[in-house]
Amino acid sequence: MSDALSPFNEISREDWAALGNSTELPLTESEIQQIRGLGDFLDIKEVRDVYLPLSRLLNLYVAEHQQLHQVTGDFLGQRTGRVPFIIGVAGSVAVGKSTISRLLKELLSRWEGTPRVEMITTDGFLYPNAELERRGIMSRKGFPESYDRLALLKFVADIKSGAPSVSAPVYSHLVYDIVPGETNTVNNPDVLIVEGLNVLQSPGAGQDLALSDFFDFKIFVDAETENISQWFLARFDQLRETAFTNPASYFHKYAEMPYEKALATANEIWATINLPNLIENILPTRTRATLVLQKGSQHAVERVLLRKL
Repeated sequence: MSDALSPFNEISREDWAALGNSTELPLTESEIQQIRGLGDFLDIKEVRDVYLPLSRLLNLYVAEHQQLHQVTGDFLGQRTGRVPFIIGVAGSVAVGKSTISRLLKELLSRWEGTPRVEMITTDGFLYPNAELERRGIMSRKGFPESYDRLALLKFVADIKSGAPSVSAPVYSHLVYDIVPGETNTVNNPDVLIVEGLNVLQSPGAGQDLALSDFFDFKIFVDAETENISQWFLARFDQLRETAFTNPASYFHKYAEMPYEKALATANEIWATINLPNLIENILPTRTRATLVLQKGSQHAVERVLLRKL
């Protein structure tokens, strides 16, 4: 661990992995394969070294949160219902935050005290494409202004207030749009994982609250920009050979156009949309995290930064 002056303890992968040595891995290799996202690196060693200790730490935080809730209720003389522990997971496009969120959901659900873990992605709170077109910001999809931030804030506030059932819109990556009339319902879980590009952002203009004000633990998935660029292009190439071949896909045209032209388009998307969003809006939120997972060039976590208490 680094002793340098910093709000974080810097922990090497080796030291971090040692923290989980006494814990049995509850997932099989086949289960890990089902969790792994397209283009992400995730094997049983990565899960054991990095995410098993993290799930144990989160389990301890949840237990303390539940105990604090109980003693506070006792102090106030109130019988208040349990409220979910909320974890925010932020990071760039193609950095692997969705895979990490799915993995933590599975791991946490195996721990005592957190059998009911649910996950929501902020994609469902993007404005529909028609509204983005109306506002002239279709080319800024994924930037903070492309989300219905008030609806997202209300959703998480309702969850944190102990509402028994809260619904969120559904986003389809196939059609690249909100699915009319469909919702995801969250039913008062023990833990809710909220995953998205900008979930750690400061309050928007005219807002007093930030989404992350409702989070009990905040994770930022970090990597060098050059590596993320390569991962994005590699994933685009894989999607071009798989999901994009579906005629119903919004991106089907990229599967039909010549490879060099498709690759040039992917580079343009990265340079004009994803990279500016990363630099302007996502990276500045890294310092707001409770824990930072720093990945190396092969998508494996090399260091963990844990905020000092």
